[in-house]
Amino acid sequence: MKLHELGPAAGSTTAPKRLGRGVGSGLGKTSGKGHKGAKARSGGGKRPGFEGGQMPLYRRVPKKGFTNIFRTEYATVNVGQLEIFDNGATVTVEMLKEAGLVKKTLAGVKVLGNGDLTKKITVQAAKFTKSAQEKIEALGGKAEVK
Repeated sequence: MKLHELGPAAGSTTAPKRLGRGVGSGLGKTSGKGHKGAKARSGGGKRPGFEGGQMPLYRRVPKKGFTNIFRTEYATVNVGQLEIFDNGATVTVEMLKEAGLVKKTLAGVKVLGNGDLTKKITVQAAKFTKSAQEKIEALGGKAEVK
């Protein structure tokens, strides 16, 4: 088989409708659009969400709240998840990414206090909760804000 011999499987593709090519084609004159009306005209049809003049759902449902565009989002890691690192290790954002604990760093990594830690480690992150900092420092480790 050569590159120029490649093609789609037999019957998987159909020829396009050839509209407006005479009455004998079956799609001549009005080209399958019928006579007059919105759907027969250029740009015709209804917009998405149109409900025949009834107040559409997106306008009936009450709007609530707002989105703060200045919000800073942090990637989160629990203290219990840091158990995978060796005793005495310095845990950086790059190490967390490599270990698969963090996918995107966003505005930085925030360490939360869920879980238990049994190893003395130094953690470098953007933020720490009080409980996370206490758990890390209780074992002689360090919580460094970077």
